[in-house]
Amino acid sequence: MKKIEHPILCLLTALALASSCTDESADMSPGNPLIETKTPFTGAYFGDNLPFTASVTDRVPLSTLTARLFFGDEQVSQTVIRTKENGDYSGSVFVPFYKNVPDGTATLELTLTDTHLSIARQSFELPVSRPAYPYLILVTADGSYPMRPTGVPHEYAATEAFSSTDLPACIKTPAFSDRGTEIIFGWEGGEITQGANTEIPFVSPQASPYSVTFNTLTYAAGPFFELLVNGEKLAMVDKENFSIDLDLRQGQSLTVEGLSDIARWWPDPDFFAPTPDSNTFTFLPIDGKYRLTANTTHRYFNVEVMTGSTLATLEPDGSGAIWVIGADIGKPSIANETGWNTDKALCMAPAGNGIYHLTLVAGQTVNASGINFKFFHQKGWGGEFTTNLTTTSDIVFVGAGGDSGRDPGNLGILPGKTLDEGATYVFTLDVSAGTDHALLTVTKL
Repeated sequence: MKKIEHPILCLLTALALASSCTDESADMSPGNPLIETKTPFTGAYFGDNLPFTASVTDRVPLSTLTARLFFGDEQVSQTVIRTKENGDYSGSVFVPFYKNVPDGTATLELTLTDTHLSIARQSFELPVSRPAYPYLILVTADGSYPMRPTGVPHEYAATEAFSSTDLPACIKTPAFSDRGTEIIFGWEGGEITQGANTEIPFVSPQASPYSVTFNTLTYAAGPFFELLVNGEKLAMVDKENFSIDLDLRQGQSLTVEGLSDIARWWPDPDFFAPTPDSNTFTFLPIDGKYRLTANTTHRYFNVEVMTGSTLATLEPDGSGAIWVIGADIGKPSIANETGWNTDKALCMAPAGNGIYHLTLVAGQTVNASGINFKFFHQKGWGGEFTTNLTTTSDIVFVGAGGDSGRDPGNLGILPGKTLDEGATYVFTLDVSAGTDHALLTVTKL
């Protein structure tokens, strides 16, 4: 038999339940989070995973326990633990291993937050020091070598009969304590960097045996190839390239130091004139800022025009830079062909007033029997010379697409013609009448 509920009783019950739910959901009064730390923080080393345990309680549900580490005012590490209920929670916070950070006192802060956003904090002063490792490990393709303390603070060295003066390697530390970590040092952005895996391009100026050194505080290391122009050191880009940005004047003398084989280096005739002193050259283009990159593999200086801290582009008034990309051309020889790789684009030498030069030797820096390169507004794809380029040359033509034999703006050698093997040709691009009316002349010297 079906039970019939009394309507008034049902109504009163529903109202009571609604009132109870409303009271519970409206209870957002502040909690009272409490932290009791159970770990003594007596000190740590850079590179440690610092453990901690804390007992946490509150009258309302908890949310998170966060450990933050500060070097001065800068937060350098953080660990967040979910706290579902009252009790003990453990974790660790990493003490970063940074360059040029002296021993000192860090701040460890524990923050407990509940679901009502009430917060409790505890802070601890934490003495932090750099580990005095018993050794480091130099890791090369041929094997691993111990690096021992030299007596200089934080400096280590490995002296061995290495198989080559060219010694790409990484350096790693042992874990200094039961809470320490292995730190790896590699090469990134042209410098030694903690955590990088690319090998450091060590190069010794002398044959084996020689020493490799590294300082775990300053990251100073050696040996490296050291090259100077007028007393200013070029920065290592990689083991083959060293670069510097300089403000240069036309006619200025440039003295190169650090190249024992300077007589074998190729002086780019667009940018340098040799002098009786084999280490000194005269700079030929107009005054301006230039990037000089010494390539030790091909033994030449690549020169590029700069605007401020960036590579220059061609400006509407004809100033700036013009770049060459394409086949059958290369500096210091065709063996280092530019090709259609924009990273290898060649910068023409600015002579001023919208005039730019490119000096080539047939059979050496340019193919004598055929060419296929063109002129660009920048070192990369974008603005380029096409139908806005004409020439008066009787040996080189400017492509027009279609049946011309070249894409618009690409240069070619006229049918039945060749460049004379060993002869020097100066390609001059004149944009003094505007970049839409560029004129190419080719002069045989």
